[in-house]
Amino acid sequence: MKFLFAMLPLLMLIGCEQPVPPPPPPRPALVTTVGERTAEAPTTLVGEVRSRYESVQGFRIAGKIIERNVDVGAVVVAGQMLAKLDAVDTGLSTQAAQAEVRAAEADLALAQAELDRQRQLYARKFISNQALDIQEAQYKAAAARAKQARAQAAVTGNQSRYTHLLAERDGVVTEIRAEPGQVVAAGEPIVRIAVAEAKEVAIAVPESRMAGIAVDTPAEVRLWAYPGVTYQGRVREVAPAADSATRTFQVRVALQNPDAAVRLGMTAGVRFYRQDTAAYLLPTPALTERDGRTVVWVVNPANGEVRPRPVRAGDYREDGVLILEGLQSGEQVVAAGVQTLVPGQIVRAVPSRSRP
Repeated sequence: MKFLFAMLPLLMLIGCEQPVPPPPPPRPALVTTVGERTAEAPTTLVGEVRSRYESVQGFRIAGKIIERNVDVGAVVVAGQMLAKLDAVDTGLSTQAAQAEVRAAEADLALAQAELDRQRQLYARKFISNQALDIQEAQYKAAAARAKQARAQAAVTGNQSRYTHLLAERDGVVTEIRAEPGQVVAAGEPIVRIAVAEAKEVAIAVPESRMAGIAVDTPAEVRLWAYPGVTYQGRVREVAPAADSATRTFQVRVALQNPDAAVRLGMTAGVRFYRQDTAAYLLPTPALTERDGRTVVWVVNPANGEVRPRPVRAGDYREDGVLILEGLQSGEQVVAAGVQTLVPGQIVRAVPSRSRP
């Protein structure tokens, strides 16, 4: 009986013992792999599909348009008439110039005949040498006036031909800026003609993104109308100076083997891939401060243990931060929630690309 009373406190203690709870499961941590993201993000710019060869044509004289023979989208050949001016005034000018030529030629014939008579008289010693010189000078002046009248008539004849606007090359009409009945000035743009076969993308590149963009630089082009189709291209031309108004450089990217889906005037995105630095790009939330130093938390893939590691950070950009020193390609780094980690903590790595 005494033995039972002695064992009672021990039995009560055993009955009050709680089972030891299991350790908590490792905390999930979003991780990124060093080197998975390129250090130099691709440069993407928006441009317009243009023709390499374009010409804006206009009349070489002023006048009133009385006829337009083409519309936008028309395929033209070199020498085809595009538009016509009223030729009444130029016709009258041509008639006046031709009359001037006939009058000058008549004066020249009279001066020639008079010079022949004066030479005969001089040969018989009837006139002086001075009189003959005067007649020869008058003949030369008449010949010069005749030559001037002929040249003026030729210019006037050209003016008459300039009333017809002819296509300078084979191509397609992409723009028309005048209609019949409109009075236009000399040289005013009337029709734009583009060669449809030679297509390229015209883009304006800001000063900050010109690094690595030069002639023959490869690029990828995607049309906004067909985002799933990629075309290869190369930089054909880079403007030597920035535009004074926009401070951008005009760049032309020639398309290689464009198909019929690429049409003039379409909006296109041009992407340049560059690898100009050996730095690694990490998400900005992966960095934190610890003991006055910039650190990232590196995950041991064998057991999931995390440890802080000092790094040297470079430029901060909209797509992340560049890490210049302290990491090696292939290592896993915690990409979010680093402020709550402690050295030696076990985590369950969740790749950032699997995040919804």
